[in-house]
Amino acid sequence: MDYLKERAWKEANDHHVNNSPRFVFVPGPVIVGAGPSGLAVAACLKQRGIPSIIIERTNCVASLWQLKSYDRLRLHLPKQFCELPLMPFPQSFPTYPTKQQFVTYLENYAKKFDINPLFNECVESAEFDSSIGFWRVKSVGNLKNGEEGSDHHHRHEFVCRWLVVATGENAEEVVPEIRGIKEFKGQIVHTSCYKSGDAFGGKKVLVVGCGNSGMEVCLDLCHHNASPSLVVRDAVHVLPREMLGRSTFGLSMWLLKWFPVRLVDTFLLIVCRVLLGDTSKLGLVRPRIGPLELKSSAGKTPVLDIGTLDRIKKGDIKVVPGIQRLTRQTVEFVNGEKEDFDAIILATGYKSNVPSWLKEKEMFSEKDGFPQQPFPNGWKGEDGLYAVGFTKRGLLGASMDARRIAEDIEGCWKAEVKNLTTTLSRSYSP
Repeated sequence: MDYLKERAWKEANDHHVNNSPRFVFVPGPVIVGAGPSGLAVAACLKQRGIPSIIIERTNCVASLWQLKSYDRLRLHLPKQFCELPLMPFPQSFPTYPTKQQFVTYLENYAKKFDINPLFNECVESAEFDSSIGFWRVKSVGNLKNGEEGSDHHHRHEFVCRWLVVATGENAEEVVPEIRGIKEFKGQIVHTSCYKSGDAFGGKKVLVVGCGNSGMEVCLDLCHHNASPSLVVRDAVHVLPREMLGRSTFGLSMWLLKWFPVRLVDTFLLIVCRVLLGDTSKLGLVRPRIGPLELKSSAGKTPVLDIGTLDRIKKGDIKVVPGIQRLTRQTVEFVNGEKEDFDAIILATGYKSNVPSWLKEKEMFSEKDGFPQQPFPNGWKGEDGLYAVGFTKRGLLGASMDARRIAEDIEGCWKAEVKNLTTTLSRSYSP
């Protein structure tokens, strides 16, 4: 049923001047988001012979990786834990693929399964219409006029039996409220706009946020002769990326097959103490809860160190407490100390944007935009609603949910096709 995609594309181009919505009936699911999660669901559905349409607000697949990530980014986990269903990484790729290698993998994944998202199509609302038993997904898009170079808006209303929310955990940047932020005259950027430390050479830079992104940005700044300071407000687990000759994540997953999580956490922390020393002396105090238990209960990912800790030990990166307020070029910290900076980089993460467009109050929390049911039960809602990419378990969790969703929809699909066949045969029987 690939003609449905062609039809949607044709309507987008033929009717972009008309501001009234064009209705598109989709016999399979509509998937919102063309990141790894959305691609995984579409591929699993394709394997089962079920058509789908992906709606994507940007002009490419995996926009977070292509448009909002820094150049030195690599997968934090070994590639075998980051594969999407039905297609392994090329053997030639390193254990930790680069940003561009991962993007290439995703683009080839889309080509292999003939996945062609509707790009530049932003969903405004999605609501289940109980009177007809279908979802109504309203979107607005931009189309470039090749001759004039101007934008034209078009509107669609997709009508579908199943809706898959694949916008993920990282849809919108989180920008914290900092007292005096408008007074600061230096550059302030979110990591979504940071590419490399080229523009910060020789400058004093304050990095706000001590997750994996904040740590890696500090390391990148060091490589470009900047002087970074890292704001660490909360307790944080820093683990080596590899220990005992294996990836820390892989070793943890293997140990969890045999031992309880708290015992594995104890083991990891003992090894970390031997390999990394006492991180609290560097201003990086560990939480009372172990790294795996904290990840499972609160979704807080430990930092996998790739060299930042050594730079902190050498004094190349300074660890500072939380920010009290900003002035024209000065940062005052909660401990009363003040220091001048040329720039501030906000490594403050992202959040879900589901509550802004999904008109539904049962499956997703209005507070944080995540499924209300914890993993592994948050992938399925009512009335044909599904979620993928919200497990707080990375690409591995997204792949697990993609398979579940495709299998579940296949059961409904076969039942409805059978009912339709029975109805048609009765209608045309003599």
